[in-house]
Amino acid sequence: NGIYVILDWVPNHTGWDHVWIKEHPEFYTHNEKGEIIDPINPETGKTWGWTDVADLNYDNQNLRAAMTADMKYWLQKEGIDGFRCDVAGNVPTDFWQKAIPELRAVKNIFMLAEAWEPELLKGNLFDMAYAWDGHHTSNKIAQGKENVTAFDAYITGKNKKYEANDILMNFVDNHDENSWNGTIQSRLGAAEEAMTALTYVMPGMPLVYSGNEYGLKHSLKFFEKDSIPKTKGAAWELRAKLGKLKNENSALNGGKNKATYKRISTTNENVLVFERIKNNKKVIYIANLSAEAVDVKIDLNGTFTNHMIGKPMGISKNQVYSILPWQYYILTN
Repeated sequence: NGIYVILDWVPNHTGWDHVWIKEHPEFYTHNEKGEIIDPINPETGKTWGWTDVADLNYDNQNLRAAMTADMKYWLQKEGIDGFRCDVAGNVPTDFWQKAIPELRAVKNIFMLAEAWEPELLKGNLFDMAYAWDGHHTSNKIAQGKENVTAFDAYITGKNKKYEANDILMNFVDNHDENSWNGTIQSRLGAAEEAMTALTYVMPGMPLVYSGNEYGLKHSLKFFEKDSIPKTKGAAWELRAKLGKLKNENSALNGGKNKATYKRISTTNENVLVFERIKNNKKVIYIANLSAEAVDVKIDLNGTFTNHMIGKPMGISKNQVYSILPWQYYILTN
């Protein structure tokens, strides 16, 4: 079906029923009593509270060899296209520095780190990391705790922390957020659609968490089987339009040869406007990221297409525009 498949890989810990618990107890971290323990926070030395799993000990070189061999199996025998590595930052970076080149020698793969640490993206290690700072910033803006200046600060900080060809994955939801911190609706409220659109048009790659495309409105059970809705509606149509634009318009390229990003000035700190350009293609995002209607001037001239409704839309820098709370536009040239 033309879909690349990456496997969720958990290198930091295993379940208590894993075969290694009995066959290779030396692969695990032990306490003073010699008991295998759950993962600990290296900064505090205390447990994370993940008592359902056992912590792997990367001081053991045989564990490193076994972990790499198991990952190779899925590339060589099952033909998967890469890995999404759970809490990749809790695994020693020098493990990845040795293992990932060996994996890339097998085939061309895509490596996603469920992490934020910039060092994991250096030297052809991981291709993409989670945009955690961007996610938290979006939540705060949606909840009225921050405004667009926080988004600008995030972009500036990201450009300082990460290299130009690093890719971050933008998201409004994921398995942890949905189960532990609430649904999109509870976290974003009326800002949901504007923030979802933002994850597609800002630099990076958008994530669709299972159920989002069907308008999932409940927190999924974390340790038990649960179900997502499967009826197509407004949430599906929204992501279909955004996905088509992301896939087909080079101005939203978010890979190693990504489109440019330029902030467009406005007269209101609650209005975010930026443009992306590549190969003479242009996409502009305009949004009132606040719960109040605003009047604003935008430093932009031209006639564009309003992508979400397929109609022309003119912009003049001398015009005052009234924008409703959380209203947004995506314009193309």
